[in-house]
Amino acid sequence: MLDIAPRVRVDVDSLIAAQHDLGVCDAIWRIAPAGKADAMSAPHLPKVAGIDPAVTASPHTVAPTPAPTAVPTSTSPRSAHTPTQNPAASSVIQDRLAGMVSDLTTLHELTERLARASDLTSSLQEFLRAGAALVGARRGLIVLEPSDGLGPTSTIGLGLGHADLGHIETVPRSATSYGRILDGLPDAHGGSEVLPEPGRLPGPGAGGYGTPVDPRHREVAARLGYAASYALPLTAEATGRLGAAVWLYDEQAEPNDRQRDLAGLYVRHAAEHLARMLEVERARAGLATVAEELLPSRLPRISGVQLAARHHTGPHGGGDWYDALPLPEGALGLAVGSVTGSGPSAVAAMGRLRASLRAYAVMEGEDPVAVLSDLELLLRLTEPARSATALFAYCEPAGGPNANGRGRKLILAGAGHTPPLLIGERRTEYVETTLSAPLGMLSCWEAPSVEIEPAPGETVLLYTDGLLRRTGDPMDRAYARLHAAAAGIPRSAREDPGAICDHILRTVLPDGEGDGPAAPADASEDIVLLAARFE
Repeated sequence: MLDIAPRVRVDVDSLIAAQHDLGVCDAIWRIAPAGKADAMSAPHLPKVAGIDPAVTASPHTVAPTPAPTAVPTSTSPRSAHTPTQNPAASSVIQDRLAGMVSDLTTLHELTERLARASDLTSSLQEFLRAGAALVGARRGLIVLEPSDGLGPTSTIGLGLGHADLGHIETVPRSATSYGRILDGLPDAHGGSEVLPEPGRLPGPGAGGYGTPVDPRHREVAARLGYAASYALPLTAEATGRLGAAVWLYDEQAEPNDRQRDLAGLYVRHAAEHLARMLEVERARAGLATVAEELLPSRLPRISGVQLAARHHTGPHGGGDWYDALPLPEGALGLAVGSVTGSGPSAVAAMGRLRASLRAYAVMEGEDPVAVLSDLELLLRLTEPARSATALFAYCEPAGGPNANGRGRKLILAGAGHTPPLLIGERRTEYVETTLSAPLGMLSCWEAPSVEIEPAPGETVLLYTDGLLRRTGDPMDRAYARLHAAAAGIPRSAREDPGAICDHILRTVLPDGEGDGPAAPADASEDIVLLAARFE
């Protein structure tokens, strides 16, 4: 924030200030000598674009006391040219200075608010709100469309619903100032556009229209109830054109010169911030794409088993993974795991760990303990500074030795991982796996396996701890929340493992998906769900 002293002693040469049209930056200022200073008058300032000024009016204004003047007995060349002080001119300069301080304070607060936005979407929303306050509008939209064609592209509205944005998008771009900016036309600089009244052609000062208004534009404006707009391009020094923003007025109005200057300063700063957020968003999207490519592109089709998976990558890119692979003789292997850390290194380690587990599962999948023991040895030898949790389940083939009408037998082993959840009409319970340390934490990992027999129609849900952490609750409450969500699955959704996963996400997470504004502080966690329903 700006540190402005409550009192400023100013002595203005009124003659020189008048010659410079009372310009604050051009006037000659000097500190008044001791004993001749007057208290600065700070009258009530008008609001700046709907924002209360930061400089408040002083409760009292002390009138300057004119010093007694003596009749000079002699006139010297120095005193002959000394101008007298003009209190009116000094008050005007002080008012201008106070207005400049208020404008700078407003810009500082708005840019600070923009800098606190954590991602691209929230930055665009904050930019729209601040711009609307500066130009005196209450509605608007911003179109993000980088000129390099690398994306992402999006349209965000302020005071406009999805249907309203859809109507605006039907207007030809050449008929709007912001559309001409997006098309990269050389004469597109934005500015005010005032829609003339029906049946009247725009006059010389109509604010940008020299040709008749496009009929579709007039129809959409009448539907949405706006009569003027003010558009500005979004251009950053490093990336070039990012898009355009436009604010809508309910009446035929346009911002004054002061509002234009403030909005221009703010947009120039905000464009650089949005360019940085754009690069961050592109990096996150690229990391999420790599993580998705390292996971199964499709789930196998195994007789008697229905599979479904859900994977949500955190904004920093995590190491949660899942796998479902067919094994020899018609058996099935299910696995979930989580690598410590985040970012590209964790994603790469996750890919290596998943590929290694697939190899061990093909060779000795009937013994999940042996699979995890080999995986732990590999992790300890190749990546000693990293640890991971994992759970592997071996599902007997259909028609195996356990085909006695009670369902298939599953053999599970876990290494510091969350327990599976068995969901059915008659029971919803956690599978009590034995306590064991994560992989890479002990010099020799070993834990006994657990056998379960899901009945026909029951579903085994494997998941990572990111699902629990994203609730924002302590772990015991998060487990209870997950159990209650599983027990409350509607009967119509129990036959579809994908519907079961979706119900769990909607019920357990505060915002339904874990990526919205209501997400808790642990929203950076990955989420993995793998559901297997046995017929």
